[in-house]
Amino acid sequence: MYWTLELASKLEDAPWPATKEELIDYGLRTGVSMEVIENLQEIEDDGEIYESIEDIWPDYPSKDDFFFNEDEY
Repeated sequence: MYWTLELASKLEDAPWPATKEELIDYGLRTGVSMEVIENLQEIEDDGEIYESIEDIWPDYPSKDDFFFNEDEY
């Protein structure tokens, strides 16, 4: 399983909190790439509920990681 910013960003609008099955269903309904579906299928499932993409990919960058001032735009 590997995540990239592009792959993980496809799940930003997912209905959080969600289970693995709900995320796979969301991905299939919204037409995400097969790499995203495959990554979700590889998650070890113990019935856990994921609160956000950070629960799946802890290195997912937050808005604080980007160095720009939103007030300037």
